[in-house]
Amino acid sequence: MSRQVTASGRQGVVMHVRCPDRLDQEVYRQVLEQLAELSPVVQALPPTAALVELKGALPYYGVDARRLGEVLRVRTLSRLGIDVRVGIGPSITVAATASAQVPDPGGVLAVTPEEAADWLGGLPVEALHGIGPRQAAVLRDYGIHSVRLLAAVSPATVQRLLGGKAGRLAADRARGIDPRPVVPRALPASASVRCSFPRHTLDGAEVRAALLDLVVRLGRDLRRRDQAARALTLTLSFAGNTSWEKTRRLAEPSAHEDDLRTLAYQLIDAAGLQRGRLTALALRGEDLIGAGQVATQISLDEAREARLVAEAAVDRVRDKFGASVIGPAAVFRSAS
Repeated sequence: MSRQVTASGRQGVVMHVRCPDRLDQEVYRQVLEQLAELSPVVQALPPTAALVELKGALPYYGVDARRLGEVLRVRTLSRLGIDVRVGIGPSITVAATASAQVPDPGGVLAVTPEEAADWLGGLPVEALHGIGPRQAAVLRDYGIHSVRLLAAVSPATVQRLLGGKAGRLAADRARGIDPRPVVPRALPASASVRCSFPRHTLDGAEVRAALLDLVVRLGRDLRRRDQAARALTLTLSFAGNTSWEKTRRLAEPSAHEDDLRTLAYQLIDAAGLQRGRLTALALRGEDLIGAGQVATQISLDEAREARLVAEAAVDRVRDKFGASVIGPAAVFRSAS
């Protein structure tokens, strides 16, 4: 598939590339190398996507953006044996929405700035990049079933329906407002935190408090790096140089302590420690993605929403006064 929405007007300069699901990490890195040959401004969106700023590349190559998308497809097919879906538009939202409209296994869909509003308007509301299933369901319940209708609703109304930040972003992006730049970035594939016990421990409460501290540290690291984890790996080290390791995936990518703690406790319970003498714990966030890729969903759990607000406030306190000034009571009791 290779399609251009209109031949008139100037092309958009943002390219959004989607690779096949479950792509091997090394192959993904090779895709990023192919993108770097087109433009020096490449933003990795692990595990299978990336953004490319083409503004400087277009005059250099002397071709339009759609043509560069076709060149990329030829290179990934011939050199790596994989096809990619490429969306091109005047903003990240338009480009990412376009790439999602390209059917498997691959193709190029280029949307010019002049046609972006009309093209977006004709799509179902759930097709707009950043709108999750629950958000789409709420909008449809109120008769807002297309991006055009969403753009016609006042931003204040959308905020009341979807919540403050999520509603503001949805209203802006439906109108084609998305000032985010493509930021050159190669995200680490994982983030890890570790603690050692001063003596071999059999104390379940001490182990659980140490694990909770790791959850807090890992969550803060991920949020500061603007990332979210798709999976967690827990590694237990025992006396006698033996170890146990297990990985489980999160229901949805997250950097929030609520979600990380729940899965971390499931992992420690699965270990069945009994009388194992622990010497160290390590918790690793795996299969990381940019926080901007995580769909902001509506939650009907008011207690959870309150905890997320508190988490953001605690992050600000730690940034100002240091990480050790505030935290879960269980961690402080264990340390005392």
